[in-house]
Amino acid sequence: MIQLIVGLGNPGDEHVSDRHNAGFWLSDQLASKFSSSFANEKTLKGQVAKVQHGSLKLFLLKPQTFMNLSGESVGQLAKFYQIQPQQILVLHDELDLPAGVTRLKFGGGTGGHNGLKSISAHLGTPEYWRLRIGIGHPRDLAPAGSPHQEVASFVLKKPSQNELKLIEKTFEKVLQVLPLILSDDPSSAMKDLHTQ
Repeated sequence: MIQLIVGLGNPGDEHVSDRHNAGFWLSDQLASKFSSSFANEKTLKGQVAKVQHGSLKLFLLKPQTFMNLSGESVGQLAKFYQIQPQQILVLHDELDLPAGVTRLKFGGGTGGHNGLKSISAHLGTPEYWRLRIGIGHPRDLAPAGSPHQEVASFVLKKPSQNELKLIEKTFEKVLQVLPLILSDDPSSAMKDLHTQ
């Protein structure tokens, strides 16, 4: 059963609206849903919300390192509370999915995502759950035949209003299937989530 949900992003007011912070956005919505709030935990290098929902007890974490060091915070919290990798769900932006699409998966590669690379390194395994929040890829959004924005610049920019609406719509779907995601078989949520 999931005991730790990690939202990925970059700290600082200048990054609040970045596509790269989609994991933070969804984390904030989860905290609100559970009537919880984040508090700074300097020793864990992150903001932590503790959730008690019925018999369910879990942590929400927003690492306050920069993206490529996210694993420091995740690894410390997991070690301190003795949470196993397979009990962790990471919420992150995904270039290979268009805005409006969200996918749940277990394990696998990092797809070049620096936050996932760091987490896999600190946990010593890629065997944890990921919720991939589509933000689109600049090559797919550029007009045909024109040069596209560099990925590093793209993820650190604000999405268009239309993209943001699509992303927020998928968050609604995630919140609907949340009980299944948090069940003892998160894969049961895949069918519902993947038929958006």
